[in-house]
Amino acid sequence: MPLTLKDLGLADPAYAFGGSYIMSLDAGTTSVRAVIFDEFGGVVAQASRPLTMYYPEPGWVEQDPTEILASMISAIVEVQFRSGIHSDSIAAVGISNQRETCVVWDRESGQPVYNAIGWQCRRTAREAQRLIDEGLGDTIRERCGLTPDAYFSATKIAWILDNVSGARELAEAGKLVFGTIDTWLIYNLTGGTVVATDYTNASRTMLFNIHTLDWDDELLRIFDIPRAMMPELKWSADDYGCVSAEIMTHTPPIAGVAGDQQASLFGHCCFNPGDTKNTYGTGCFMLMNTGDAVVDSHEGLLATVGIAEGGRVSYALEGSIFHAGSVMQWLRDGLGILGDVTDSSAIAKSQLDNRGCYLVPAFSGLGAPWWDSDARGIICGLTAAADRSTIVRAACESLAYQTYDVLRAMERDSGRTLEALSVDGGASRNEFIMQFQADILGIPVISTESVETTALGAAYLAGLSVGYWEDRDELLSNRTGGGRYEPLTGPEAEARRERNLAGWHDAVARARR
Repeated sequence: MPLTLKDLGLADPAYAFGGSYIMSLDAGTTSVRAVIFDEFGGVVAQASRPLTMYYPEPGWVEQDPTEILASMISAIVEVQFRSGIHSDSIAAVGISNQRETCVVWDRESGQPVYNAIGWQCRRTAREAQRLIDEGLGDTIRERCGLTPDAYFSATKIAWILDNVSGARELAEAGKLVFGTIDTWLIYNLTGGTVVATDYTNASRTMLFNIHTLDWDDELLRIFDIPRAMMPELKWSADDYGCVSAEIMTHTPPIAGVAGDQQASLFGHCCFNPGDTKNTYGTGCFMLMNTGDAVVDSHEGLLATVGIAEGGRVSYALEGSIFHAGSVMQWLRDGLGILGDVTDSSAIAKSQLDNRGCYLVPAFSGLGAPWWDSDARGIICGLTAAADRSTIVRAACESLAYQTYDVLRAMERDSGRTLEALSVDGGASRNEFIMQFQADILGIPVISTESVETTALGAAYLAGLSVGYWEDRDELLSNRTGGGRYEPLTGPEAEARRERNLAGWHDAVARARR
């Protein structure tokens, strides 16, 4: 573990860090942002940049790694000048990132050998299914907690090695590096001096043994990936080197790293077994802290590293939904029936009910709890009375239905009954979706005051690492409430809930045919 202020003889972190802040770099799927937080976990300033998505073939998703890096550096520069808070006032930097997306680059030149293959990419779905058909599914799941799927990094790395000319030979010679987006950023922000990832990101690769907390030789053999490509493994609150003076003059340390959903779990302060959060981003992700126990899911969920801080690991159950906020973007950019995604709440509210219309956003298959890569998107139940608002409402409802399926699966796997659901992400500001979510679940839905919970979690990890915050109790004292949505109750509400769920599950069955 890195030295803290107390180790250095500075007994009062608040005094030692007077006038200083934590910067969090949130590398999302469709945008990157740099966020500056104060000692109370409040957002002082932020800057963001959009990212380009490429779809070279149906079901393929790619991004330009150099664009991700350049956009992040641009956001770092802007947030400092916008706020007047420069690198001499930044105590530490934290990184949260889209997970499973993989980059392979040359160890010496630093140049990627291929575009980043996105977590949504389905090009390796047949290879993942082959592993299951050959009876390797249980072996893989027992070691890494994951069900073989194109979603995770391993098959993407193998695809690059097998399809980029000369890549496998270079990898076997130790000349190529693999990394998720955090590793790519760390490598470049530190001037190529650090090649590392944290346990949470590693646990999403399908190459990491969640029991031994190390890269697994058997998994590397199954996917035919040289161990020499793998980055160094670290705790989420740890020493990841310092930002290069070419980027931030006073070279603050990178001291916290976590995959975006684990960072969100930490930002929600879900420190105890049973604590659960749901994030509505490009996809939708629910995590439940399961403490020391690795829960073997029988409901299509995943076991993963949830929190890796303070020298100990808390595991988590996770349900991953591929399309959530991206459904709203599709309505805007694909169908052109939304001018702005923020209009969706008012448009959905203009309808008294869904008129029997359901939208299943299986644009690249279905994630948890179905894990059906062959499923495709469908809108069903259309009549001549359907109009723009009908489809918008069906799209909004789809986020809540998918979350319902994951939550119920999580309750069955864990043996726990949730009494409320804590939420964050863009759609947590959509009043229609949140109220409908509460109604369909039958429990309260509680949103955070800030949508930047993912960035906050990375900031908390970095701050704990350098002693900016003393302990988790101090983080808990920063918590502030957001919106609270109570479910409708009574026989009529229950009948409507059952009718809506029956229609949704019929639509899912149609999408999977």
